[in-house]
Amino acid sequence: MVKLSVIVPFYNVQAYAPDTLRSLADNARKDFEFILVDDCSADETPELLERAHRTLPGSVLVRHPRNAGLAAARNTGLASAQGRYITFLDGDDWLRPGYLSDLVDAIETLDCDFVRTDHVQCTGRKRTLHRVPHGRRNEKLSPREAILPADRTTSVDYAYAWAGIYHRRLHEAGKLDFHAELRTAEDRPWIWRLHREAESFAVVGLFGIFYRRAVATSLTQIGDERQLAFIRSFDQVLDDVAKDPEADRLMPKAVRTYCAIINHHLSNIDRFEPAVARRLKSMSAQALRRMPQEVLTEALDSMDHQRSIRLRRLRRRPVKAAA
Repeated sequence: MVKLSVIVPFYNVQAYAPDTLRSLADNARKDFEFILVDDCSADETPELLERAHRTLPGSVLVRHPRNAGLAAARNTGLASAQGRYITFLDGDDWLRPGYLSDLVDAIETLDCDFVRTDHVQCTGRKRTLHRVPHGRRNEKLSPREAILPADRTTSVDYAYAWAGIYHRRLHEAGKLDFHAELRTAEDRPWIWRLHREAESFAVVGLFGIFYRRAVATSLTQIGDERQLAFIRSFDQVLDDVAKDPEADRLMPKAVRTYCAIINHHLSNIDRFEPAVARRLKSMSAQALRRMPQEVLTEALDSMDHQRSIRLRRLRRRPVKAAA
């Protein structure tokens, strides 16, 4: 049986794919499979993947007929995955040798639904270690209890799908699929669902993922219409939380996080195209009005003055129904 399925979407990453593919080869095992999903790249990425597929043990190559986005590419990989465990990697990132074996050892030792790991962020030559925002490590825990407190950074704010490993039973229960229509922030509803619905998880002090930040082709660096998908993403989070039996307890955290992301985009509004910037303000104002108003008021009251004023003004902003 395949022990681990590694799902790796690629899209126009010819400059970085060789490092990614080399790191997969350095982690290869007879019981590992590597599902390489080419999301209809228009550069030399397909040729690089074809060559790697011929030499990389356990590789499976899938090509989308048209570009569908990261969420859809991950779903394509999930549909092909045969492993007892599943993990993800993006096509412009890389792993240290032996990392995947250590990751499998961690989830088997802890015997839980999923394990979350730290990572190294790489911006040019700068390296920064980013840790899962949860203090208790190497211990089987309740994922739901790790969502709170509402006023602190918690595990649901560390949404990177590739920073962990997941038992196949989560996939079979439909808890690992992504919302394919989301072009960015697709991991937010995903991580919230995991923490609300899985039975157990753990955090380990294991790092070996190198996350390449500030890549020009990354959606996080592009100020166009696709960035506005975060609105749909967090609307989905709020809809899901509203249906939860503990909605009253969890909703303040969901609202505060939504407000924090709106604030983040508004504080960086100069990087958006003018028309998109106008839509960002209008859509954010509508989003604030859709939130539970009592919960929103409490969240605004607890924020620092500058952020609170920015959102209060936006909350009062007249918006058109078609915005």
